[in-house]
Amino acid sequence: MTSWPVHGKITGPIVMIGFGSIGRGTLPLIERHFEYDRSRLVVIDPHDSNRALLDERGIRFIQESVTPENYKALLQPLLTEGGGQGFCVNLSVDTGSLDIMQLCSELGALYIDTVNEPWLGFYFDHSKGAAERSNYALREATIGAKHARPAGTTTAVSCCGANPGMVSWFVKQALLNLSADLGLQVPEPKTRAEWGALMQQVGVKGIHIAERDTQRARHPKPRDVFVNTWSVEGFVSEGMQPAELGWGTHETWMPENGRTHEKGCQAAIYLLQPGANTRVRTWCPTPGPQYGFLVTHNEAISISDYFTVRDAAGNPAYRPTCHYAYHPANDAVLSLHEMFGNGGNVQEEQHILEENEIVDGIDELGVLLYGHGKNAYWYGSQLSVEETRRIAPYQNATGMQVTSAVLAGMVWALENPTAGIVEADEMDFRRCLEVQLPYLGPVIGAYTDWTPLDGRPGFFPEDLDTSDPWQFRNILVR
Repeated sequence: MTSWPVHGKITGPIVMIGFGSIGRGTLPLIERHFEYDRSRLVVIDPHDSNRALLDERGIRFIQESVTPENYKALLQPLLTEGGGQGFCVNLSVDTGSLDIMQLCSELGALYIDTVNEPWLGFYFDHSKGAAERSNYALREATIGAKHARPAGTTTAVSCCGANPGMVSWFVKQALLNLSADLGLQVPEPKTRAEWGALMQQVGVKGIHIAERDTQRARHPKPRDVFVNTWSVEGFVSEGMQPAELGWGTHETWMPENGRTHEKGCQAAIYLLQPGANTRVRTWCPTPGPQYGFLVTHNEAISISDYFTVRDAAGNPAYRPTCHYAYHPANDAVLSLHEMFGNGGNVQEEQHILEENEIVDGIDELGVLLYGHGKNAYWYGSQLSVEETRRIAPYQNATGMQVTSAVLAGMVWALENPTAGIVEADEMDFRRCLEVQLPYLGPVIGAYTDWTPLDGRPGFFPEDLDTSDPWQFRNILVR
């Protein structure tokens, strides 16, 4: 685009927490699409590796960690300086999302994050059991705070990156496309209950957040270095949490190490093994059938919860299974093998590939709706690093899918400033995609006849459910 639309005005300070790969990529989108007071834009990060980008723009930088002990004293004056409505953009790891969004509510400041982050130490706290370290537990705390808030409180957008975030908007668009292709003459849903009823009517048994990152580095991965196309800290943290998935009502089998939760929405289960060491069978348009890692993500729980249909007694009559099925860049796969081969101890040296280090490739990220009358339907973004270079600086294709979702979430928050705590599933998917689509490259839909039973069993016997290809029993690699 030769000219970019200004989507709104931020009348107060902007406080960006974290200036790693995502913060650095989000900054030019804020500059491009909002009116704001540059003198009241401040970035906080414990590391100054990207400080030159801020210094050349005259943007204030505070080199400090945000902690449970200092977050109120640090953030309150920054978010209230000079009047207007402040906006906190939390793009950091190890920052207590819930505590910070509660502070923003008290101050009347808008808030957005890409992950429901706990404070430092949560992910690797050996005193906590698997259920306590789960995304389910983090989400339940946030949902509790949401219900405790009075109506009309300041908007806080929880978990609004590519996934979680954008993929929830893809699910709704994919469901409408699928409904039309099946010849269903139904109006577009307006409520959560209507969305659930439509998914049940279409016959979707489950959803994979199916991703394949083919971005290829100029130089091979060095030994004892964890290389990734986005935050290594973030990937390792979530990868070492238990594998989690929204649990559908069609499932007839649970792994021996599968566990349910004692409290909360009951929309998900977890496995007693790390998500980044748990493989599942899935499908993306470019590679076709592939293995993915069942890494825990907020959207696996929120999507299953959102589309649950309950009977008169409040019991789930329908719910889709939902989970991440992630094949990261090849260097990241090698990094995981190296890490788990060393007892799960992450490499001391870590590196995020910048766009100028990448030769070619795409991040193919979408949603695979399966088990319906047309078998399976993938809908998503096929953003290349070449396209990313043309449209925005300081990021690769993976980062752009995240930063553009942050942009869309910020626009929605400005346009809906009194919505309280919201997840991406509850936002206007059409408006959010309208803002984001210029940054996503080709966005396509593709049907496939593939099922997890294709080519099985092979030379060796397998424990399969041949009566229903789309049972998790057939999807999980055992």
